[in-house]
Amino acid sequence: MHDVGKRPLPSEMDRWGIPRWVMRLVFILAGVVVTLFAAYHILRQLRSLIVMLVFAMFLSIALEPGVNYLHQKGWRRGLATGAMFLVVLVVSGLFIGLMIPLIVDQVSTFIDRLPGYIDKAGELAQRWFGFEFSSDRVREAFTDAKINLADFANDVAGSVFGFGATLLATLFQLLTIGLFTFYMTAEGPKLRRAICSLLPPEKQREVLRVLDIAIQKTGGYFYSRALLALIASALAWAVFSVINLPFALALALWMGLLSQFVPVVGTYIGGALPLLIGLFEGWQEALVVLAFIALYQVVENYFLGPKITARTMALHPAIAFGSVIAGATLLGVPGTLMALPVAATFQAFVSTILRRHEVVESYLTEEEEEEEEPAKV
Repeated sequence: MHDVGKRPLPSEMDRWGIPRWVMRLVFILAGVVVTLFAAYHILRQLRSLIVMLVFAMFLSIALEPGVNYLHQKGWRRGLATGAMFLVVLVVSGLFIGLMIPLIVDQVSTFIDRLPGYIDKAGELAQRWFGFEFSSDRVREAFTDAKINLADFANDVAGSVFGFGATLLATLFQLLTIGLFTFYMTAEGPKLRRAICSLLPPEKQREVLRVLDIAIQKTGGYFYSRALLALIASALAWAVFSVINLPFALALALWMGLLSQFVPVVGTYIGGALPLLIGLFEGWQEALVVLAFIALYQVVENYFLGPKITARTMALHPAIAFGSVIAGATLLGVPGTLMALPVAATFQAFVSTILRRHEVVESYLTEEEEEEEEPAKV
């Protein structure tokens, strides 16, 4: 090795007088830059595939406990995976089949009632701001606009074909995710054996321990949320049917599934649609829906949730909220669904590695003591 403080020997220099190690360093750096640049563009082009693979891995881990249960009962692993897929497809198909008529009917109802809403808004605008408009004026504005029907037809046709292409791309992505999920679940043990065979025994134990924690947390999250969604949908269906809310079952499924499987904002999105349709029907129906949503949230948060999810996750609300934002930023919608199980798995894994010590007493670490309830006589 050449010493820094000495003059390079003639044999260590090229014909231009530059030390040979400088040229080697330049070529190495250039190779690293080119490799990183190529890797960046390759990963950028394969981003959608990588997201689908990660989401498929998450789904396979979520289905693993159910498949393992059926496998222990004597089912072949491929048949057990197919049964779990069939349950997911039936629930998804039922949800979509019930939601389509609801959307079509409510959009049609909204269009029919739109002139009345415009007239009411015009009355309020005239009373408060002195600004006058009505549904007749809106119709005249559209008539005076002299819309070119040919251009309008071309825009509609372009939108329809664009929607069709988007729909085909979405179906292709769903089929790809389903194929990878089925393979990762049905051939899970073989895939894990192939990966572990490349690692020394101590590394294999670490990988299997992380995977076991991930299956417990993700599976527990998935099945506990499914149970809570079933309870919420059943109770909402009963209440919506009593007040004769249209499409009661579809609205109940919408509220139950979104409130459980969409983190943070799912409760508000799930309750907004039944409340909006209740407003279309009358203020009494809307009041009943609002009261039910508020009451059910209290029951779930204080009674159902702690008992059902006691052994699945224990995340601080701030950590849960931050993980959801990070997941949405990195992977979009799939990231929001995977954020909580991934954060719980990471937290559980770290807790098994870190060693806890007794905390030094200080006013900075002093916790507020809970008041003891007086003894009942």
